[in-house]
Amino acid sequence: MVLKRLEHKLTVCKTADLSGADLSADFYFIGKTDEELSLVCRTEDVPAETIERDDGWRGFRIRGILDFSLIGILAKLSGILAEHKIGIFAVSTYNTDYILVKEENFDRAMEVLADEGYTVE
Repeated sequence: MVLKRLEHKLTVCKTADLSGADLSADFYFIGKTDEELSLVCRTEDVPAETIERDDGWRGFRIRGILDFSLIGILAKLSGILAEHKIGIFAVSTYNTDYILVKEENFDRAMEVLADEGYTVE
């Protein structure tokens, strides 16, 4: 399995609305529930008005399109990182999964996963 590094720094934030978000940016995730509105985006694209924000994230994605019948991919990756005391923030799209780790753990996370047999690009 191939893991593709994301080269940009990311921020996870909570906002009251998306009016200040640049939805034309090429990278962002929106999560909305009855309790909150969350946004993951490049740090330079964070809206001016946020309720809370947590900077200093880096990420990678599982390369390719994952079939919904595949089971345990995210669990396996998160388990390996948990064994090495590396916390994650995971988001998924229709095609694949993205895993974010704090910037200070990113290189170590990539090394750990490479040691476990993953190809890291």
